[in-house]
Amino acid sequence: MMKQPSKDPPRHGDAGLQPERTDLAWGRTTLSLVVAAAVFLRWIPHHGWFIGVLVAVAILGALSINFTRRRRYHRAIHGIRNEIMASDLASTAALATVVVVLSGLGIYAVLFLPLG
Repeated sequence: MMKQPSKDPPRHGDAGLQPERTDLAWGRTTLSLVVAAAVFLRWIPHHGWFIGVLVAVAILGALSINFTRRRRYHRAIHGIRNEIMASDLASTAALATVVVVLSGLGIYAVLFLPLG
């Protein structure tokens, strides 16, 4: 008979629970992007269809973070076990890009799009 895979998360020796704290921080970032998308939805009556681009960027950013959380969590546990931790520069750079794009598009919408 085949053994069922364990539903328990992998274990690590970090008493400070660093992987869990980092995962929670990414979860809060996801929630922040969803809230930003909801705020942008309120702009649609004033600035028109262009705001849909901001909503799409925020939602796509939140989804990409959420779909890669497990990979980052397991990478952190693996790094603690092997005592070799590397920063996740790609995820951080991607998030920074999403924030800069949202900021630029938001500034453009407020300054240059006519109020409806």
